[in-house]
Amino acid sequence: MNEVVIVSAVRTPIGAIRGALSAVRPDDLAALVIQEAVQRAGVDAALVEEVYMGCANQAGEDNRNVARMGLLLAGLPHHVGGVTINRLCASGLNAVNQAARAIACGEGDVYVAG
Repeated sequence: MNEVVIVSAVRTPIGAIRGALSAVRPDDLAALVIQEAVQRAGVDAALVEEVYMGCANQAGEDNRNVARMGLLLAGLPHHVGGVTINRLCASGLNAVNQAARAIACGEGDVYVAG
């Protein structure tokens, strides 16, 4: 198995109902952290295999592939895949686990997850 390491970490702020982030779309918020995580890691965005993003309770306009839309808004290449995971409170952790599993199993080398 391949060794898995985390080379950068970024998080979004935690919002409140009808708070300052209530008008921000999830894919726009995702784009900010994806872009920053790739920049902090110092890797070429073209090397990213896939983005795994946790997003719980998607509804309405947000009921689409937030990971895919976020990575495109972040400027990652069109060949990068995006997977949105909804496991409620465990969504982000499951996204990181999926990326770690993919690296450990040799499916790819560079992933963005959270």
